[in-house]
Amino acid sequence: MTTQPEPPSSDSPNGAPAPVRGHKGRSRAGRIVTSTLSAVLITLTCILVPVSLLTVWVHDIVLDTDRYVSTVEPLATDPAIEAAAVNRITKAAAVRVDGSAVAADVAKWLESQGLPPSAGNAIKALGPQLDSAVEAAVTKVATRFVESDKFETVWTNANRAAHTAVVRALTGEGRGAVEVSGGTVTLNIGTAVDTVKKDLVNAGIAPAAKIPAVNKQMVLFQSDKLEKIKSAVHLLDVIGNWLPVLTVVLGAIGVLLARRRRRALVTTTLCAAAACLILAIGLVVIRRYYLDHLPAQVQSPAAAAAVFDTLLRFLRVSIRTTLVLGVVVAIGAYLSGAGRLPRSLRGTAERTADSAARWGGTHGVHTGKAGIWVDAHRRWLTIGVLLVIALIFALWNHPTVLTVLLLVIILLAVLAVLALLAATGRNGEMTEQAGKQSGG
Repeated sequence: MTTQPEPPSSDSPNGAPAPVRGHKGRSRAGRIVTSTLSAVLITLTCILVPVSLLTVWVHDIVLDTDRYVSTVEPLATDPAIEAAAVNRITKAAAVRVDGSAVAADVAKWLESQGLPPSAGNAIKALGPQLDSAVEAAVTKVATRFVESDKFETVWTNANRAAHTAVVRALTGEGRGAVEVSGGTVTLNIGTAVDTVKKDLVNAGIAPAAKIPAVNKQMVLFQSDKLEKIKSAVHLLDVIGNWLPVLTVVLGAIGVLLARRRRRALVTTTLCAAAACLILAIGLVVIRRYYLDHLPAQVQSPAAAAAVFDTLLRFLRVSIRTTLVLGVVVAIGAYLSGAGRLPRSLRGTAERTADSAARWGGTHGVHTGKAGIWVDAHRRWLTIGVLLVIALIFALWNHPTVLTVLLLVIILLAVLAVLALLAATGRNGEMTEQAGKQSGG
């Protein structure tokens, strides 16, 4: 009995079931949407990585007075800062001794006592030398003060007051007597001048007692853009340390949605490292431009460079750390792949572990059921170790490149131990099976 073929469905001209084609169409469309979303998230992640570093720097350095003060505190012993402070204090003290008038009075008195006119003229010529001697004395006292521990205290207090003023100017929060005017950040060295004044009087330079009370400012930074970035700084302060977390989450989602996740992880980390490199180059360009266009208010270019480099030190460390971390993760993801080189390296490592396990077995080193258990659960143990290392890095307070390298060494050491334990377990299991077969 023959069966007649069923007529093709009216919904399918070629006879294929229409629901299957619709399912395939939806699957293909879903893959396109997923791949597109993955690419968008990965691109956004690479853009947000340098932005995240800037937000952390702004939040932890620019808007945190305590951390800022601890950052710039070492500048009190910087040679460029010391030289600029000595110069500014000397000018602020402004001890003026009319050397010519003093020399003329002395010469006139000596001439009245019978001194020859030629000798009197010689004494009058000493007037400029008296002015130079007094200025040298002021410079010496100012230098001794700047190189002492007292200046470090004055420097710290002045920086705290100036930074508080900057925070108020940028955020609009708080009220106080200290203000930032016209985008100029200054340090009040009036306290330093008062201290130098007392030291000069104690040293016997009586005219120093006539130095009036001063409120001298030592300009360290000036920018016409300072007043224009309040909104941006407020936004960065609000998002604070949450943006890096959001960046990592977006990157993880982008990688998980990718069809080839390992390749997506390598691409994401390398692009993030490239973005950090671009940011580092940008900082170099900005530094050169700023130092080449210093305003007239900045008395010492060397001091301005020292302050600039110190304020950006932690940002640069963060950039280098993120760059190295990106490269390390990319290498790790690549070596865990199915390429010829990764397989060769993993095979060499496994053979080395097996050789060590066999050598240990011949010398009575056995791990028993622990090695067998590690061999059976090695994949999950490896994932757990990676998660622990990632958590340690995330909780590390301001990690550096050395932190990354240290964690990599620890990770490699733990993975080597797991490989050795697994190899020992396999070797012991095979030896036990061989013994049973020979005994049977």
